Amino acid sequence: MRFMIIRKADKDTEAGVMPSEQLLADMMKYNEEMVKAGVMLAGEGLQPSAKGARVKFSNGKPTVVDGPFTETKELIAGFTMIQVGSRQEALDWIRRWPASDANGNVELELRQVFEAEDFGEEFTPEMRATEERLRGEIEQRGSGAMKL
Repeated sequence: MRFMIIRKADKDTEAGVMPSEQLLADMMKYNEEMVKAGVMLAGEGLQPSAKGARVKFSNGKPTVVDGPFTETKELIAGFTMIQVGSRQEALDWIRRWPASDANGNVELELRQVFEAEDFGEEFTPEMRATEERLRGEIEQRGSGAMKL
């Protein structure tokens, strides 16, 4: 089972405040523990929404709105992808999140990733083959590498 751990944004992440040396060291240790356990697939921090954009489609036509976005509680500052045996195991990993992040006042969200079998018969054998081919191409390029 794959899960995404979503690190919610806060006023500091949206202001572009960079992590302290202590937080970087704590996150590296946490990430290393997950890699050694064979559960971490990827992890990335995100730039503030001021450097981002939202694209809204109306009747198939896109409208681009540049950041920043005011609703910080709806934004994310980063994510970690893990593969574990159960939701409980994913929660166990989240409970180990470094306490130095946001001085222990951080909000994380856990979301399970859809797998091919979740889509039933509508996900045809041809679609499955295409998905497997695309995943293979992505893996060959190394885009699943862990970064800060």
